[in-house]
Amino acid sequence: MKKCFYTIACWAISVALADVVAQIIPYTPPPRYTIVDELQTPRPGKGGVRINQPDAILRLIGARQLDAETVTTADGRSYMKLQGFRVQVFAGNSQRTSKDEAFRREKEIKELIPTIPTYVTYNAPFWRLRIGDFNSQEEAFHIQRQLMAAFPRYGKEMYIVREDIQIHLDETF
Repeated sequence: MKKCFYTIACWAISVALADVVAQIIPYTPPPRYTIVDELQTPRPGKGGVRINQPDAILRLIGARQLDAETVTTADGRSYMKLQGFRVQVFAGNSQRTSKDEAFRREKEIKELIPTIPTYVTYNAPFWRLRIGDFNSQEEAFHIQRQLMAAFPRYGKEMYIVREDIQIHLDETF
């Protein structure tokens, strides 16, 4: 009788955990924290710093590069191409399985975080899955940590790469 009860309890717990894992994790970018914020943070036993400047100057900190290439697609959307960062989730060179594995992982990540852009590419002999269009390494690191928590079995394969990224102008300005 006890074995039956424990079996039913274990089954109920596994169903509940599967439901929790299947929930979508919303992508939250890290809070914007600049050198100005750091300088103005009060510290016990230290002097205070107050920076007086127009808001326009604050908005320039971390602003996009002015020399970035602007591209307009056939459907009228515009984006900037510039150097940035992505998180590489998969790279494989097996002719039989790498393509399927890259698209399978892309599907899993899209189910978890549907708003993040994913890129499956083939550059002989490697299939790669990279995600995101991040301006800074810190942003990429933030999403990498979220993915490592959600997919611990992929954690050792994930790392941040520098690559040309696409920043959609109609979504950011």
